[in-house]
Amino acid sequence: MLPPPPTQPPFSTTDAAGPPWFAPAVLLATAGGLGRVPFAPGTFGALLGLPLALVTGAGAARLAAGTSAAPLVEAALVAAICLVGIPICTRAARLMNSKDPGAIVLDEVASMPLALLAIPWAARTPLVLAVAFVLLRIFDIGKPFPCRQLEKLPAGLGIMADDWAAAAWTAGCLAVARWQHWL
Repeated sequence: MLPPPPTQPPFSTTDAAGPPWFAPAVLLATAGGLGRVPFAPGTFGALLGLPLALVTGAGAARLAAGTSAAPLVEAALVAAICLVGIPICTRAARLMNSKDPGAIVLDEVASMPLALLAIPWAARTPLVLAVAFVLLRIFDIGKPFPCRQLEKLPAGLGIMADDWAAAAWTAGCLAVARWQHWL
């Protein structure tokens, strides 16, 4: 006698009644599953944003071919990443049946390069990156005005926008620190 067929295919994209972890939007929004880390997933997302900030800076410098347009090119690259994140996070949140699932970390990943736009690519030393990381986490967790209010925006826009505000706070602090020669 043959055993009964399994109730779920052997290579399912979902955990038992859980999110479809291998759906493209969920994979992107969770940074390839990094957001599934059981503790502080946003911190890991922000860490992943550090090399992304270096790549966007280096890519912009290369695309601008040494001209003064490099900061504008980098801003356009980062804006594209942030804007593409809205529909990705919207779709992932719907698939995960939650307004802002903790596993979605694309917002933290994208906010780090946004925060570091305040610092020229060549000046992004390990100290600057560490300070940017700590500041971004403080502002993302503390949610100063208008972060908490932006979080209430619909779907992926709300998921992404509060981190953009945290990035703005971080960028402001980094700009002041650089201006005062603290960094």
